[in-house]
Amino acid sequence: MSRYMPQGMRAASCAAIFFVAQFVWVGPSHAQIVALGASVVQGYGVGSEQAFPQQLEAMLHAKGKQYSVSNQGISGDTTAGVLARLDSAVPQGTRIVILLIGGNDVRRGATVAQAKAGTGEIVSRLRARKIRVINAAPYYKAARSKGMMLPDGVHLTAGGQRYMASQLLSLIN
Repeated sequence: MSRYMPQGMRAASCAAIFFVAQFVWVGPSHAQIVALGASVVQGYGVGSEQAFPQQLEAMLHAKGKQYSVSNQGISGDTTAGVLARLDSAVPQGTRIVILLIGGNDVRRGATVAQAKAGTGEIVSRLRARKIRVINAAPYYKAARSKGMMLPDGVHLTAGGQRYMASQLLSLIN
């Protein structure tokens, strides 16, 4: 290649490859976290910038941890929907998934046992890929019990989203 490419072009090519590699390579100081679920994860009612995944990422950065947190919440999603999009929502290189799903299953007529079975299948598939799974349901329930709910009684206020992020923060090494 170098025999057929002018020296300036070679230098530019090497610089471009180096630049791209900086964004593609995930080193040990950088972990990929995916928040996976439905509307609460998405930030319904407060906006994505106030959703707990974005707040968690900001809190991690403030602590000097360069983790990226991908918000893969889709309003109305169910365990079946998450299973269908699991491989695209949770890319290779993901180390942690924060999971909050199942409420829409029950709201749409499934039993609690069916929602738990769907959640269990999601967890099994993620663990088979050696991905750590954090169940966010207890933190969601705690925010609800503290009254951090929007008037619809389902979705969290910005304060509830912040509360969830602060509780999850201690679980990320």
